Amino acid sequence: MSEPAPPLPTSTIEYYQALPVPEAMPHERYWLHALLLLATVFTTLVVGARMEFNFLKNLPPFAAGDEYLPFFPIGWALAQPSRLLLGIPFSATLLTILLAHEMGHYLYCRYYGVRATLPFFIPAPTLIGTLGAVIRIKAPIRSRAALFDIGIAGPIAGFVVAVATLAVAMNLSKPLTSGLGASDIQLGYPEIFYLVHDVLRNLMPGHSIAAVPLSRVYLHPTAIAAWVGMFATALNLLPSSQLDGGHIVYALAPRAHRVISWLTVIALVYLGRNYVGWRVWAGLIIVMNVLTFRQQQAPDYPRLPANRWALGLLAAAMLALTFTISPFQVSWR
Repeated sequence: MSEPAPPLPTSTIEYYQALPVPEAMPHERYWLHALLLLATVFTTLVVGARMEFNFLKNLPPFAAGDEYLPFFPIGWALAQPSRLLLGIPFSATLLTILLAHEMGHYLYCRYYGVRATLPFFIPAPTLIGTLGAVIRIKAPIRSRAALFDIGIAGPIAGFVVAVATLAVAMNLSKPLTSGLGASDIQLGYPEIFYLVHDVLRNLMPGHSIAAVPLSRVYLHPTAIAAWVGMFATALNLLPSSQLDGGHIVYALAPRAHRVISWLTVIALVYLGRNYVGWRVWAGLIIVMNVLTFRQQQAPDYPRLPANRWALGLLAAAMLALTFTISPFQVSWR
């Protein structure tokens, strides 16, 4: 059975209708996983190197520059290849968060005996050097409990690593200098950033960023990697279609899944007044909703154990903590 290309730039688990169990497991394409990982390491090193350079020199964190691809300074990095070493903190942090998310899915697939691939990292010349990572699930999910656990394991794992990273990275950040020019892109912070900043201010009142608001903090590149991890968590937890949040909703209430999926589309279209990217996501979810209109993600019976509802509330809390209405504000100079 041919596998369509994943439609989303972050973790999206695809479940198929029941298929005959093969006599032997197919060979894993380790060479492809390794090649994509190496390519993603390179692309994230490129953007991370510029972030670290700007941080050390007190330059704006994001600048379009004069490259062929805005915000992807490959010419600047390759002009002096040793500069790539500056990108190690950002690249290692971001890939660790993405790996944690995908391995959460993968390990629970192994726990339930569901065939799945190792993570595929997706390199891209973007602002963060990647479009995320995905795993491919190649067998039916045989219970709502398995669907729920596989769906929520990734966001929990990624969120825990991202929070731990943010706690350390916030300590490495510094106040914005008065002469720093405006950045071409401003990040909108989710609630978890304000909470971690408040904790740091209470525990370390003498820290240089304790006395300034979060809007006046120059985030260390590893904190930006944590921001990306939080953003990816929020995207995946949207309660719609084939996203992790959609699988969680389906496992909890199969009959409500379709209605909640379309309500999510409506909400994203409305939020598109603040950030047009939400309307792009609404369009992607509409396509997924249409393509999976008749798809049953898991059998209705046996019913989901009652203790999963508490974890469902945890997923909702993670979404609330990581979601931001306007994640990017672009101001071209």
